[in-house]
Amino acid sequence: MRRFFILAAAAAFSSQALAAPKPGDRTISPEKLLEQMGSGVSDAELERAVAEADAHPLGTNANPVRVGGPEGEHAYIGRLRCADGSAPKVGQRGSAGVGAFGTVVDLYPLDCGAAAPGKFDLVMDMYHEEHRENRAPAGFRIEPR
Repeated sequence: MRRFFILAAAAAFSSQALAAPKPGDRTISPEKLLEQMGSGVSDAELERAVAEADAHPLGTNANPVRVGGPEGEHAYIGRLRCADGSAPKVGQRGSAGVGAFGTVVDLYPLDCGAAAPGKFDLVMDMYHEEHRENRAPAGFRIEPR
């Protein structure tokens, strides 16, 4: 009897293993994926989210700097200046989880040394192709383009 239960359990496990997708397997059709990608938030929803985020300091998880792609992140950081006019030293990019707009956000450690604002973890949301941020987080200034 014990042998029967072991064989039954092994059979159940192997059928589950066959049914479960493996890394790299396609779990959704390309057409369905494109359909889901196009179903973003409406302009009104985004405006409401931006207004709510603006109640928090710019460059934080609650109000990430909105830019277009990695190029937008680098361009924005290239325009930031510490209080003494120097460019901050930029550390390695990391993830800051999900930001105020429901997307994965990036964190860039910035260091102005002895100049204000000192060390600051800048949070950026690169999924805003149409937006160009012209404000700077507290303690920084931003160079015009």
